[in-house]
Amino acid sequence: MELKNSIICWIQDLCSERNLNPSSLAYLCGMDRSTIYSILGTKSQNPEIATIKKICDSLEITLGEFFSCPVFDNLEPEIK
Repeated sequence: MELKNSIICWIQDLCSERNLNPSSLAYLCGMDRSTIYSILGTKSQNPEIATIKKICDSLEITLGEFFSCPVFDNLEPEIK
């Protein structure tokens, strides 16, 4: 799985655990819904770390907690 898909899956899982939909997440983050939908869709290829940090803050987790998920452990190397 590539990084972008891993980020999408993990955000969706975190939202599901908290019974949040993308619009609710956007509201909590103080972002436009279009930003969240572009991250979860195909528009945004590489979400900025600052955007992920806002999402983490709204979900009350740290960046470390976000990226310590097993979904990130088996990513293919970006540079071969």
